[in-house]
Amino acid sequence: HVRNQKNLPEIGILDIFGFEKFETNSFEQMCINVANEQLQYFFNQHIFAWELEELAAEGIKMTGFRFTSNKDLLDMFLQRKNPVGIFTLIDEE
Repeated sequence: HVRNQKNLPEIGILDIFGFEKFETNSFEQMCINVANEQLQYFFNQHIFAWELEELAAEGIKMTGFRFTSNKDLLDMFLQRKNPVGIFTLIDEE
């Protein structure tokens, strides 16, 4: 919680999901992007998914709230078994 110049309350939001878009990505940039996606997944799990589970356990209904999980994207890169992810395929080469 911070206050701006007019002394009004503000909330700051960290958006690590919006990355630069390059015409050509290097392998290093792909690794950085996957690491950032992992951080976003961790953040989503802690802030959204687990909080919603806790509210449900307390009998508090949350309607109309949705967030997009990037787990499918992470699986595409990181999955070790059927189907294997991109990094597993690269590691086998």
